[in-house]
Amino acid sequence: MAHAGPNEYVLSPIVEQGEKEIDFTLGFDKHKDQSSGYATSLGFGLGVNAWWATEISAKWKREPGQSSSFDAVEWENRFQLTETGKYPVDVGFLLEVERPKDRSEGYELTYGPLLQAEWGAIQGNLNLLLQKHVRASEPFETELHYQVQLKYRASEQFEWGVQGFGSLGRWNKWAPSSEQEHKFGPAIFGKIRLSGKQAIKYNAAILFGTNDASPRTTLRLQTEYEF
Repeated sequence: MAHAGPNEYVLSPIVEQGEKEIDFTLGFDKHKDQSSGYATSLGFGLGVNAWWATEISAKWKREPGQSSSFDAVEWENRFQLTETGKYPVDVGFLLEVERPKDRSEGYELTYGPLLQAEWGAIQGNLNLLLQKHVRASEPFETELHYQVQLKYRASEQFEWGVQGFGSLGRWNKWAPSSEQEHKFGPAIFGKIRLSGKQAIKYNAAILFGTNDASPRTTLRLQTEYEF
């Protein structure tokens, strides 16, 4: 069963037309046997229009007991399906294509709904994502993953809340609870405006695994330079 990478981040359904960004992610995880690994990515994104944002990224990782290496190229596409704030829930859709360095894995597709709602100063996100491989040398099951986030928007520069990521196994027949991955923990967020359209956005979290199949701790960071 595939697990959430330590640098995975919660995706938003909201698209900002014309916005360009350089996106950097970094994540470390430590397991109960004291082994550790990390993953990182660097990408360029663009809000093509009012409903489509696209980003291309290069990814690297180090698995426990292995050396660092290039991992994959990823093409992320987010589609905003509802007008921001018009309905109780803002709805988007993700279609992500990843080409791993290991060509035997074929192409990894991740897709599913992106949901966001607001209650005053509280904002919540829930993303339910299916992941499958095509043109792989061996068959892969289609798996169900989730991202969840709740934050209090104290100010634009500093917000706080919680994040969670998990993998449930096959989408139509979940794995036993002892084999699923679940990790949750506190998170901080913010946006620092610079001159003109420039800004730096950040979010970071420390996550704690809930069972032996999950990393004991995960430390993750995402920063975006918008222009």
